[in-house]
Amino acid sequence: MFANKNYIVAIALSIAVLLGWQYFVAGPRLEAERLRRLAEQAQVQATQPTPPGAPSAGQAPAPTAPGTPGTPTTALPGAPVSREAAIARSPRLAIDTPALAGSINLAGGRIDDLKLKGYRETVDRSSPNIVLLSPAGAADAYFAEFGWVSDAGTPVKVPGQDTVWTQEGTGALSPSNPVTIAFDNGEGYVFKRTFAVDAKYMFTIKDEVTSAAGRQTTLYPYSVVSRHGTPHTSGYYILHEGPIGVFGDEGLQEPSYKDLKDKIKIEPPKTSGAWIGFVDKYWATALIPDAAKPVQPRFASTPVGSTETYQTFMLGDGAPLAAGGTVSQTTRLFAGAKEVATVDGYAAALNINKFDRVIDWGWFYFITKPLFFLIDWLNHLLGNFGLAILAVTVIVKALFFPLANKSYDSMSKMKKIQPEMKELQERFKEDRAKQQQAMMELYRREKINPLAGCVPILLQIPVFFSLYKVLFITIEMRQAPFYGWIHDLASHDPTSLFNLFGLIPWQPPAMLMIGVWPLIMGVTMFVQMKMNPTPPDPTQKIMFDWMPVLFTFMLANMPAGLVIYWAWNNSLSILQQGIIMRKNGVKIELWDNIKGMFGGAKASG
Repeated sequence: MFANKNYIVAIALSIAVLLGWQYFVAGPRLEAERLRRLAEQAQVQATQPTPPGAPSAGQAPAPTAPGTPGTPTTALPGAPVSREAAIARSPRLAIDTPALAGSINLAGGRIDDLKLKGYRETVDRSSPNIVLLSPAGAADAYFAEFGWVSDAGTPVKVPGQDTVWTQEGTGALSPSNPVTIAFDNGEGYVFKRTFAVDAKYMFTIKDEVTSAAGRQTTLYPYSVVSRHGTPHTSGYYILHEGPIGVFGDEGLQEPSYKDLKDKIKIEPPKTSGAWIGFVDKYWATALIPDAAKPVQPRFASTPVGSTETYQTFMLGDGAPLAAGGTVSQTTRLFAGAKEVATVDGYAAALNINKFDRVIDWGWFYFITKPLFFLIDWLNHLLGNFGLAILAVTVIVKALFFPLANKSYDSMSKMKKIQPEMKELQERFKEDRAKQQQAMMELYRREKINPLAGCVPILLQIPVFFSLYKVLFITIEMRQAPFYGWIHDLASHDPTSLFNLFGLIPWQPPAMLMIGVWPLIMGVTMFVQMKMNPTPPDPTQKIMFDWMPVLFTFMLANMPAGLVIYWAWNNSLSILQQGIIMRKNGVKIELWDNIKGMFGGAKASG
């Protein structure tokens, strides 16, 4: 009885954890707690925003000007137009790389038009490419801009958001062809901006100002990423989507869009070696200034008409520009897919502090990321992520084989002493204390650990959650096929028992999308549980009988890769448990236990 109760407790806890993971994750119920944690991380310098474009403490004041940091790009008049129409409004310079297609807006010198060549919206290869950046005036405008803030004491006419730059030379921006654009303000200052890009997603932007004027001034470099409108997010607690940055001793900060809307401004301390940007589930933009130069980072939110505009930006120290002199500033922009190898490569090659955290590995980073590397390595070896998941399951089983063997061995011994346990229950049925004492004495005599039955389930939980995280967050798993009808391991099984797996032309609601793999998982779980001793308590027996059904519905809408892992893990456990029971001379009474469910022959224990 004691063993059964502890086994039930372990399973009940597992169910509670799974339910909490699925439903608390899927909704904003823990949003308040997360906001409190983020509020502690963020050091808000003031309750009200500083004047737009104002430099950090210790710098000379700078006037507000269109296009300077803190000032959202003015919304174009009228309702948002199509992305294509917004792009057609201004002169452009093409971007063409192996990974990216788009253009630089010569009005403002912005990067505001990017598509990802290697990724499409759906598994259909004819579906449109993923759009990352879009120009102002379009719905969901999202772009990066760079420039200078003029010193208030010695003002200079700096390029603004509507300034039309001129390309020097010809050709599209590509890894082999950096491009330069220029603007002469007519007052003795020439501004040049050179764009370079690699074969993946990293831009290098060098801004340079040359003075022919007869006076000295100071210019403050800035870089901004702006998003117009609150982006749609997955709403999962395990995944951060929104503003992100790493700031020296402050480390990683991940405020939400709601944070910015409520607080207007979050301003970490001035630092060097920082980066800041926005992350979506699979995509990201990040501003990466020169690590040797201190910058003032800032997250901000400002309403522009009826639209909320979110910004992440960096403002650098003033650069003195002497008469006849030149100043320059170099900033990098990451804009692309959050591929693990690519992100890690940039972090190492460019020495970007914690840049791998642009991928939300979570609190169990030390488990989740190594698990991904193992699955990815096996994928390259076997040629399929689904096969890699099956192989990982075998590896995990092998690692825990000695411990699981002890667990199943103890469970087998418990099955052998079932008659003695029933006799003790009958003898002391009126005195539960003596019954438990007699049970414990029996366990000691037979060298049985009554908690051993919990171990196989408890061992699965860390791997289960880590695999869930890997399947959910890594772009490598996005649209990764298995075999047959599974075209995306990161999505749920698309079939359903309730339309006879597509034979009936009806699309069941989400709660009835019980596909083939969830059914396989449920059946294997049912078989595994029926190999165990039948609980003597009727309530416990009912709970055991219905648990596979509950898990089938719970896991039906989880990633197919996770359900395949669980079904394969159950199958291996059945094989392992059967071998150990035979070794210990314990009868496998699977069929007797199943018959007992329907009032047939009862398991003999």
